[in-house]
Amino acid sequence: MKQEEIRKTKEQAFLSLGIDREVIEFGAQVLKALEERFRTIDEIAEINQARVLHAMQKARVSEACLLGTSGYGYNDIGRDTLEQVYAEIFHTEDALVRPQITCGTHALALSLMSNLRPGDELLSPVGKPYDTLEEVIGIRKSLGSLAEYGITYAQVDLLPDGGFDYPGIRSALNERTRLVTIQRSKGYQTRPTLSVERIGELIAFIKGFRPDTLCMLDNFYGEFVETTEPSDVGADLVVGSLIKNPGGGLAPIGGYLTGKKICIENAARRLTSPGLGKEVGASLGILPAFYQGLFLAPTVTASALKGAIFAASLYERLGFSCYPDAEAERFDIIQAITLETPERVCAFCEGIQAAAPVDAHVTPTPWDMPGYDAPVIMAAGAFISGSSIELSADGPMKPPYNVYFQGGLTWPHAKLGILKTVQNLKDKKMISIA
Repeated sequence: MKQEEIRKTKEQAFLSLGIDREVIEFGAQVLKALEERFRTIDEIAEINQARVLHAMQKARVSEACLLGTSGYGYNDIGRDTLEQVYAEIFHTEDALVRPQITCGTHALALSLMSNLRPGDELLSPVGKPYDTLEEVIGIRKSLGSLAEYGITYAQVDLLPDGGFDYPGIRSALNERTRLVTIQRSKGYQTRPTLSVERIGELIAFIKGFRPDTLCMLDNFYGEFVETTEPSDVGADLVVGSLIKNPGGGLAPIGGYLTGKKICIENAARRLTSPGLGKEVGASLGILPAFYQGLFLAPTVTASALKGAIFAASLYERLGFSCYPDAEAERFDIIQAITLETPERVCAFCEGIQAAAPVDAHVTPTPWDMPGYDAPVIMAAGAFISGSSIELSADGPMKPPYNVYFQGGLTWPHAKLGILKTVQNLKDKKMISIA
């Protein structure tokens, strides 16, 4: 087809999805300025694809690794090899990658509960952790929290400019500080996401005063965004979810921990049982999705990154504050947009849902989700329930009414979803495209 024919056919395809010509043109204008940035993202994806391929080849992944086991899962070659692959990618001593880790919060809770003991103190030097960890720690009272086991918690907030409060961190470190938890992404906040370089500086500072203190990284949404990972700059334990970046949109469940051997063994014994550890845990028929998802993860993450930058570029032109802003360097796939009213948050999420391949006819509404202190709206017509590497948006229904956009298994789908949000806000007369 000739270029003009392609343009007209594409326009008709967009129109069939309810995106009008004004919104199509608005998006096209924004994209012209993003070509160079998108090329850089593609180059990073190539580097990370090489990292993953090298790790799989070095671990000698074979067809037998895809078969899986049942029952106890003894001698599961595919499970054990996959954990070697993760350890190689992250340059760590060991890894735990299991479908029995039910979600990201479970992965973090497992890491904390297995490596802390009664009388220890947990320190967060980057402010409040993600909402669902508050009950794990005991900031909000909950059955089974760390607080119930006599583990205390200390917190040092970031400075107003997003920098580390080094004097405050130094003061908070003490002989009971067993583990420091560092959240890379912003969660439901508007603080800067931490780059691998900044994480390394923070870890070096902490280790300078307390060399034996473990540094754990909540790496959610950050994998494969840069060409290095927090374990490359001193993190003792790196934790993530397989229904985010590293699962590549194919992993239907699961989480990973990678780091020092003793930390992983502690976690394995907490996940299964003392005396059993990593030796049990059948993989059933899930391993092909874990391997193939990881193989696709660098490209999928690149698509999501493009979507985040495109969203920020569009919404800044519409007059909204974005975190990070459109020009900022990216260290995760999350894009926060301050929409200022609950009605706009709902309209944005309705646009994302309407662009989904699954449940596009459903209208998302806020509800009281477990682990959160305010009603939360979530839009995600996903192949994997709750998968936020797929096109999705969510946010707590409280001031300043931020919506958090992420994901997109392909760049074309991310683009369509973002344009659909603009269209929905325009149709409801909540924005005007100048």
